[in-house]
Amino acid sequence: MSEYQVNDKGYYGNFGGAYVPEMLYPNVEELQQQYLQIIQRSDFREEFDQLLRDYVGRPSPLYFAKRLSERYNANIFLKREDLNHTGAHKINNTIGQILLAERLGKKRIIAETGAGQHGVATATVCALKGLQCVVYMGAIDIERQAPNVARMKMMGAEVIAATSGSRTLKDATNEALRDWINNPVDTHYIIGSVVGPHPYPDMVARFQSVISAETRKQLLEKTGRETPDYALACVGGGSNAAGMFYHFLDEPSVSLVAVEAAGKGVHSGESAATTVLGREGVLHGSRSIVMQTDDGQVVEPYSISAGLDYPGIGPQHAWLHKTGRATYACITDDEAMRAGLLLTRLEGIIPAIESAHALAQLEKMVFKGGENVVVCLSGRGDKDLDNYMKYFGF
Repeated sequence: MSEYQVNDKGYYGNFGGAYVPEMLYPNVEELQQQYLQIIQRSDFREEFDQLLRDYVGRPSPLYFAKRLSERYNANIFLKREDLNHTGAHKINNTIGQILLAERLGKKRIIAETGAGQHGVATATVCALKGLQCVVYMGAIDIERQAPNVARMKMMGAEVIAATSGSRTLKDATNEALRDWINNPVDTHYIIGSVVGPHPYPDMVARFQSVISAETRKQLLEKTGRETPDYALACVGGGSNAAGMFYHFLDEPSVSLVAVEAAGKGVHSGESAATTVLGREGVLHGSRSIVMQTDDGQVVEPYSISAGLDYPGIGPQHAWLHKTGRATYACITDDEAMRAGLLLTRLEGIIPAIESAHALAQLEKMVFKGGENVVVCLSGRGDKDLDNYMKYFGF
């Protein structure tokens, strides 16, 4: 087994585990005991693959960005998760989890969402399967991601505002966990990132690993090599990065670069750069790196991007950071917004502000020429048009 994958106790090195209240233990234990058996069954694999192909539209293209490549003196490929049904990578995981929930006999689905993309993806698969859907979303995120809220409601989901704390993703997650404690028998919690108690970080990474599995095949066709020199992805909790890195973890020739949100500056007091500002602790059911005060209170994160303002990071990412297997970089709001506009002007693709953080890292890298670089374009920018327009004064 890879030293970078989860062990049989649910840990990546000293990160991970399942730190849950006693009331949630039966739910988590049920998942731990059954998820691997279920997702490896042939009926599950067949339905999962069929829906990814016919419903999501996979494989997503690996696009050679010619003008971007000329600018950076490297071969820049974009893994186009923005072209998936619902407009982001999130649907890969929700398809997997809804099929799992069905096989566990769950009739009610809950989820948390920040940027709204995971909420939309969850509402979508609940509509597809006819299951009740409740999505928790921070009150601030409901305001800044109105189009996604409308999509969720149109799909039949109930959207509940989290009005405590910073009223963003962390608080939506807290509310979803409370709901799960109160409804343990009939409810499955579809966590949207590689966070939470074991087995969620591993399960979500497995469902997202289709990103790197496809990338290997597509790179081989385009370049004659399965592996890139660099793989880049943005990280909040880190699910698109986990999927982008998954099949390259044991390829030391591939440099893995994860990009966090530095907000208004890493040390400005308004940032979500967890690997710089955080330290080891427990958040939302797993041991990881967490932004916290000296007495263990969670520090409120900030990013212009609703999907990256999370005060922790997935436990696998914490381990990749600690071991040095991946490099964790920080990009400010301003750098991300400029990178988003640059891609739009050079390639005619409007990226989600989350994805723009990964693109912005290219400005800080120096290439000799000829390197193959894959950037996970995790989502499309339709949901962020208001933010882009306000920022640039369009």
